[in-house]
Amino acid sequence: MTTLDRMLDGLPRKAQNTIYGALDNLRVMSSVGNLKVAASMAPSVYRGLIKGTARDGDAVQMPGRHAAHFSLTYQGEFPEMYDLYRRAVANQWNGDRDLDWATSVDLENPDTMVMPLDYPPFAGLEAKGIKLNDKEKLRFANDIASWTLSQFMHGEQGALYAAAQVTESVQWMDGKFYGATQVMDEGRHLEVFLRYLDTKLQKVYAVNDNLFVILDDLLTDSRWDVKFLGMQIMVEGLALGAFGTMYNFTREPLLKQLLKYVIQDEARHVHYGVLALREHITKELTPAEVREREDWSYEVALLMRNRFLSHEIYYEWFEGRLSLKDWDEVILNAPSMAAFRHLMFLRLIPNLEYIGLMSDRIKAHYEKAGLTSFLGGKNATQLSADDLIRDISAYRAPVTAH
Repeated sequence: MTTLDRMLDGLPRKAQNTIYGALDNLRVMSSVGNLKVAASMAPSVYRGLIKGTARDGDAVQMPGRHAAHFSLTYQGEFPEMYDLYRRAVANQWNGDRDLDWATSVDLENPDTMVMPLDYPPFAGLEAKGIKLNDKEKLRFANDIASWTLSQFMHGEQGALYAAAQVTESVQWMDGKFYGATQVMDEGRHLEVFLRYLDTKLQKVYAVNDNLFVILDDLLTDSRWDVKFLGMQIMVEGLALGAFGTMYNFTREPLLKQLLKYVIQDEARHVHYGVLALREHITKELTPAEVREREDWSYEVALLMRNRFLSHEIYYEWFEGRLSLKDWDEVILNAPSMAAFRHLMFLRLIPNLEYIGLMSDRIKAHYEKAGLTSFLGGKNATQLSADDLIRDISAYRAPVTAH
């Protein structure tokens, strides 16, 4: 038993959760070794984790401080980026026309479940003394599906605004052309996830505090390359891991097709990001600026790995029966979370390596986090959308009894 466990032992459950949550948030704020990174992230950490801004009201104001780069020459300077733009134009899809919304989604049919019963961590819950009957397991699985798809939807709203900001601020005209297609992509993704939640699952969860921190940080940062890094590499890497995990697990055909379309778009988005950032990071930034972006990426990577723990589900289902600390342990060790982490870092780490944000100094930190096994993998310039779908489909997460 740790010192914290001994301190919390015997306190009422609500008090335990309050203290544990506060200390956990402090660990996030104090874990950044780079003071400049800490200073840049602190306002978003405060708004998201301490103040809980996203839990109240109907909207959040995120002040934009970036400069729009208005070209006066209109010269094409980046042929590979222009080629990506032409491919994006040719591969646009229509959520209303290309998806069969007449598909009946039966939330109680085990053969076509949105979230099959091998996804939720029932074994881990049982080890903590939580046993659900068959009806409860079904409802819990559907709530996990609603929570997951809700976070997809919230992320796509953030991606929509970030793509618009990047299109304004990017310096290459070819990049502005491509950025315009990504704005359309993100708007379409937001539309289809909202429609699926509204018409098929009929339950929406609030944005997760940790996702809010990442989105708030990159949307309010004034530097165009940090917006690029945050959205095109980090958040899109998170999205590919999450979308890929659900694509593999779900048995519901409409959602399966929806996710396939979205994943194919995301492959282009990450490709766009690595093209722009490799050029910028390797040729234009100072060593100190590269170091700062390495540290920022590492902190966001850990935030994505360790903190998407479905606390909203915990408070709805288990607050009076299980401690928040035990819930976090169950989720972190769940096979579905292992699948998410694998698919996310399978693409994220090679992309960071390719764009020049994987020095020997920062590799030592990734080694401590157990993430260097993904080094040397294929980056986004080496993978087509079909390659991405194939790699996602080929991965098999460990399965546990439920």
